[in-house]
Amino acid sequence: MLFEPFFFMLKNDSMIVQVQAIHFDADKKLMEYVSRKIEKLQQYHDRIIKVDVFLILDNVAHNIKDKVAEIRVHVPRSDFFVKTTTKSFEASFDEALEAMVQQIKRKKEKLAA
Repeated sequence: MLFEPFFFMLKNDSMIVQVQAIHFDADKKLMEYVSRKIEKLQQYHDRIIKVDVFLILDNVAHNIKDKVAEIRVHVPRSDFFVKTTTKSFEASFDEALEAMVQQIKRKKEKLAA
């Protein structure tokens, strides 16, 4: 069975945000939640080129359906990647976003040292 991913793209002044829902149809509320939270990444790195967010409904063949959030952030000369799994997309995304912020902070501290 093939699934057509839901695709959402937002381009603001400095970065492109692509959000894909895979194996499910994301509602508008979830997509707005993700895009609103992603905007906050610019506080931690001012040269973000592109952000890819994948929201994946995993284990479709089983009774337990895990919600996976993957975030990839592209900046000049570097990429960051985080993947988390919980029982809700919001929780998975929040955990992934927090881990992404920590990765970006560590990288900036390392470059400053």
